[in-house]
Amino acid sequence: MSEVTVAPTPAGEEVSNSDDGFDAFVAARGAALWRTAWLLTGDVHRAEDLVQTALGKSWPHWQRVSAQGSFEAYVRKVLFTTYVAWWRRKWNAEVSTAEPPEPPASAVAADDVAALQRDIAVALARLPRGQRAVVVLRYFDDLTESQAADVLGCSVGTVKSQTSKALAALRSSPALAPAEEDRHD
Repeated sequence: MSEVTVAPTPAGEEVSNSDDGFDAFVAARGAALWRTAWLLTGDVHRAEDLVQTALGKSWPHWQRVSAQGSFEAYVRKVLFTTYVAWWRRKWNAEVSTAEPPEPPASAVAADDVAALQRDIAVALARLPRGQRAVVVLRYFDDLTESQAADVLGCSVGTVKSQTSKALAALRSSPALAPAEEDRHD
């Protein structure tokens, strides 16, 4: 085991830089980190996720940063940068609702599924090749933007712009427009 030293936190507690010290740090400062995360997110569960993510990203650097006595500042920086990254991706996130947006798959008739699959295939076929490739890689193969860029041999910016254009085209595609009787429900 490595040498154990003690470093003070901004709140005045002393925390050792052993792996056990990380647990002690989380026990001592976890509630304060959660309050900060809650103020940022406004949601109990997202705050918990944010703190957990920040601690997970920070833990590998525990020995080095805690030896300098600035681990809480480091974790807070990770917390804020993670929150900003989440906020920037917010447009792509699902929003929870009390009711599911569509009926469960088991409630949808097989004919409806087949018709929807045909409509999706028609809408995708109307997209230019590059946009279609990006949509398939991102949303059907579930690749990240950088993974899709590697597969296509282009920049991440190209993937982003092609995705944006493709989604706009799909939103306005007549093949995916709701049926007239669905609009009046």
